[in-house]
Amino acid sequence: MIHETLTQLPVAEVLRRAKAFFPERVPHNAAFLEREGASFAVFRGQGGEELALAVVPADGATRVRASSSFFDQAIGRFFSTLPASDQRPGAA
Repeated sequence: MIHETLTQLPVAEVLRRAKAFFPERVPHNAAFLEREGASFAVFRGQGGEELALAVVPADGATRVRASSSFFDQAIGRFFSTLPASDQRPGAA
């Protein structure tokens, strides 16, 4: 499933928070950093399940997209920790 949100945080801060959140804040569903770049991070969890996160600037906000078939609840929890943007996902 693909999840998306907008935040007022810069790209680097979203990625920093993700790298701290997924290995530690959801212990029974932890996911550990496998690959990263300037605007993405890929985590791997139990059973080899993958969580991919892409973060890009978007018209005065930062768009965060996450994809996973296993970590949906953890993604929702992570998104709830990000300060919301005044924009809505999908708004132009």
